[in-house]
Amino acid sequence: MIVIIDYGLGNLGSVKNTLNKLGVDSVISKSKNDIEKADALILPGVGSAKQGMENLKTQCLDKVLINEIKKGKPFLGICLGMQLLFSESEEGNVKCLNVINGKVKKFNSELKVPQIGWNEVRIKSLELRVKNLFKNVLDKSSFYFVNSFYCLPDDKSVIVGETEYGINYCSILIKNNITATQFHPEKSGQIGQRFIKNWIKLI
Repeated sequence: MIVIIDYGLGNLGSVKNTLNKLGVDSVISKSKNDIEKADALILPGVGSAKQGMENLKTQCLDKVLINEIKKGKPFLGICLGMQLLFSESEEGNVKCLNVINGKVKKFNSELKVPQIGWNEVRIKSLELRVKNLFKNVLDKSSFYFVNSFYCLPDDKSVIVGETEYGINYCSILIKNNITATQFHPEKSGQIGQRFIKNWIKLI
């Protein structure tokens, strides 16, 4: 069973619908018991990092997530769910979950912010796990983005995909049991479904 974490922000229904189409058992929940019993976790997210962390702390989910990640449970962070994994975010100058060392920074360019729409993801790694994650997903495939901020990990080796929007930035990372995407696979049509299907096969 995959638990989609309900902390008051995110496209919970869209993620659930995608998993339903793939025939994967899942539940939307904020229950500590459900999260601890889950085979894998998905943290989606739309909104601000400050509100996201406030919601997680109010529901006492921040420590639960950190513990489950540290135990090695498969974890997929999507958009804000990726950013909240980092040490801190410039969005509200908030301390985040700190399971990935690094910062979340605001785009500093003359481009329109937020970035809304389709953009390419360039695969940066030749590891077998990355190849399997992108099985039947071509390099430079386009996914759907909605973001004003981007992730800057201290350890560049976790970056397995990059996207250009004024700068080249990390749009997908893998660290041990963590996979995280700045794009929304659940909003990226068939290509996004393939990506999620590949992630499920990997776990």
